[in-house]
Amino acid sequence: MIRTLSLEQEQIARKVLEIQKLAYRVEAELIGYDDLPPLRDNLQSLQQCGETFYGYFVDEQLAGVISCKRTEQLLDIQRLVVHPAHFRKGIARSLLEHLLLTNRSAAKAIVSTGARNHPARSLYEQHGFSLTAERVVAPGLSLVFYEKQLAQN
Repeated sequence: MIRTLSLEQEQIARKVLEIQKLAYRVEAELIGYDDLPPLRDNLQSLQQCGETFYGYFVDEQLAGVISCKRTEQLLDIQRLVVHPAHFRKGIARSLLEHLLLTNRSAAKAIVSTGARNHPARSLYEQHGFSLTAERVVAPGLSLVFYEKQLAQN
């Protein structure tokens, strides 16, 4: 089940932060870069990020999270994380599909990920995202940028 999360509730924010750190540690190992900015988040920075969060629950336990910033025309996907114990169960796909469906009035969705994060890249490409750019953002770290047209204007 997917629900909107309120990070004003400290217990929820702590669980989101825990899952985020576990998931981004796996990504850091995968892409060979251990200083990913989400690993530096703390409770306060997470609660003040200005994003809308959705959580995927398994037996009432938070198993995955997606967040975004939204304007009238743009859906900017900020983070998509799944607890490593729940990898390869379709949770990331379900969260992404939920976010795209509930924000289909936006003209476009954008997202970025590590260039060497092939599972994330594959997920976005399977959902119709097109690669728009690749940039080196730090020594040893390249990001890829994707977009998808949503609303038919």
